[in-house]
Amino acid sequence: MADREQPVTLRTRKFIRNPLLGRKQMVVDVLHPSRPNVSKDELRSKLSELYKASKDTVSVFGFRTAYGGGKSTGFALIYDSQEAMKKFEPHYRLVRYGQATKIEKASRQQRKQRKNRAKTVRGTAKAKSAEKKKK
Repeated sequence: MADREQPVTLRTRKFIRNPLLGRKQMVVDVLHPSRPNVSKDELRSKLSELYKASKDTVSVFGFRTAYGGGKSTGFALIYDSQEAMKKFEPHYRLVRYGQATKIEKASRQQRKQRKNRAKTVRGTAKAKSAEKKKK
């Protein structure tokens, strides 16, 4: 973990206060000349310090490293409250930050196969065949 001690500079631009969604949104430029990249977790903690917010209300995504390295650009949202974040942030990002649980469901292929099997039978047999195939 010697990488965490290397200097990292954060610059924000296109800062917008969005009261309807209860958040601040901005483009973040990360300068990391002596490191290959910076983790999103580390960026969340640095931004929370910078804007005096809780780390749980900060969301970062869409980071791309510039050709040659040394600079990454992405997007950050800082919500006013935990409730606003849960209300407006997409579920998959809440799962990423450990604030929601992932919904376990059958694979896409299995769901399609079940749908097509159900199309071949008619009436009350449809429910029976779906139950039989699940086992």
